[in-house]
Amino acid sequence: MAECTTLESLLEMGFDRNRAEKAVAHTENQGIERAMDWLMEHENDPDIDEPYVPPAENVLGSTVEQSSSPQSPSGTTESAVDKELQELQEDSKRAMTEEEKKEQVKRLEDLMKMRQEERRERERQEEIDREKQRRKQGQEILQVKQKLQDDEMKKLAELRRREKMEDRLAKQRVKEKIARDREERAQKFGGGSSSTTLSSPPSEAPQLSSPESQGAPPAKKDYDECRIQVRLLDGTTLSAVFKAQEPLAAVRVYVQMNGENGQDFNLITPYPRRVYTDLDMEKPLRELGLVPSAVLVVTKK
Repeated sequence: MAECTTLESLLEMGFDRNRAEKAVAHTENQGIERAMDWLMEHENDPDIDEPYVPPAENVLGSTVEQSSSPQSPSGTTESAVDKELQELQEDSKRAMTEEEKKEQVKRLEDLMKMRQEERRERERQEEIDREKQRRKQGQEILQVKQKLQDDEMKKLAELRRREKMEDRLAKQRVKEKIARDREERAQKFGGGSSSTTLSSPPSEAPQLSSPESQGAPPAKKDYDECRIQVRLLDGTTLSAVFKAQEPLAAVRVYVQMNGENGQDFNLITPYPRRVYTDLDMEKPLRELGLVPSAVLVVTKK
């Protein structure tokens, strides 16, 4: 009985003749293992069922096959399926009975199913590896974005902290300056009042002893300081001593620091009623007639 060729084996396994001929031709008739590998790799090609025209020098169905044993496509150690295919290829070179042919076809079909299952399993594993890699890259990108956001938030927090510190220091400097000015005014005002008190008794004697001096108006005293009392919006009052040459803006700053912090307001005198404007803020207290003492009222703008 004639020996079973690769083409005949493929046909007995149920492959289309056109596909079987293409497989044998493209693998250069190197055995059924190579032909089955080619068919599985190219089964989804769009031109797989187009009529095959063999070259003149290629004779399909030849019983002469290369004597060299085929290697695995991946170049690695042959699997159990590859070894089984090699054994079937060796068996196909000798004459077989019909029963042996059927048995060989059945074994080839089983081996082909095993090869397809191996390929599907390999593709599933590759898909799982790709998905793991994609998720890993996505997590790394999220971590980088989160780190950038954290760094930006830290920079903003540090900037705000510095701004608050600078504001606190600036307010502290203003308060210290006001406290120093207040202390200086208190010392000067206290010294002036004591000297006036001590010198007042001797001045009474000439007035009593000389009636001529009673008809003359007393000389207007030139005050260097003045006491300002400020009534706030909530009804409370502030009192402080200022230099006569200080501008009204000094009183306004004092009220802002000690009473109406953060609110916009006007300063007025109740009697005679006068609303002080921004131009008045630069004028000395003496020029505004607030020396030696005055009462100011805070009103909303």
